[in-house]
Amino acid sequence: MEEKLKQAYLYDFYGELLNEHQRRIYEDFVFNDLSLGEIAEEENISRQGVADMVKRCAKKLSGYEEKLHLVEKFLSVKADVEQIHGLCEQYGCASEEPKRSAGALMEQIEKISSQILEEL
Repeated sequence: MEEKLKQAYLYDFYGELLNEHQRRIYEDFVFNDLSLGEIAEEENISRQGVADMVKRCAKKLSGYEEKLHLVEKFLSVKADVEQIHGLCEQYGCASEEPKRSAGALMEQIEKISSQILEEL
């Protein structure tokens, strides 16, 4: 997974666990694409202080994911739902062109939905 996307997911799930100062600096660096120097000037701290804060925040967010696995579970459920969506599209096309039987598609959908329920 692309690093920026990974950081965005981690922040979406665990960002509220950072204090306001940490969130502001992390958001400016990761989402607002400000440089360390720009953030340092804005926050009235050193450039190195900003770099350290960003590293600590990233490590903290990753640590939460290692313990809770919420992003991992979310991505797994998302993939399963996308698969169900694809099967439903096939089901719609199956009435016009019998590629697969409706029963086989429904069995697959039931299997995937059971996996989702187990993960939750």
